[in-house]
Amino acid sequence: MKKIYLFILFLIINFGGLALGSWSMGDAVTGEWYASLNKAPWTPPGWVFGAAWTTIMLCFSIYLTFLFSIRKSRFVVIVYSIAVLLNISWNYIFFNQQLTHFGLATIIALTLVISYFFISCSDEKLSKLKYLLIPYIIWLCIATSLNGYVVLYN
Repeated sequence: MKKIYLFILFLIINFGGLALGSWSMGDAVTGEWYASLNKAPWTPPGWVFGAAWTTIMLCFSIYLTFLFSIRKSRFVVIVYSIAVLLNISWNYIFFNQQLTHFGLATIIALTLVISYFFISCSDEKLSKLKYLLIPYIIWLCIATSLNGYVVLYN
């Protein structure tokens, strides 16, 4: 029963974080600034972002449920909190404030934090569950390349 409550908690935090991030970027995605950017040729269509983030946050919430039920510590809570803050703040930094260089640093930091969760899973019970982080890591690599392209070509 504890895992169900943890799962629901992480769903709320993770999807709430996505909602806050989306809200904090305002109308920048449909605005003139973003439309005028020279974007990477591999930039996916808009609908892909919603589908990707839904899948990512479901997988991440499952992973976190098991992580926190097996190995909850103050350090893990801090690392997770940093990941949530970086995820929320990137939207604001990149879209709302149009600070593409700082956005790139933020998304690289988020990629490193999520990769830390993947690499640090030496616990036998978590060793297979860590693969739930692969969609997140792949998506962050794609997003980092998109942000990097904007920095280089604008």
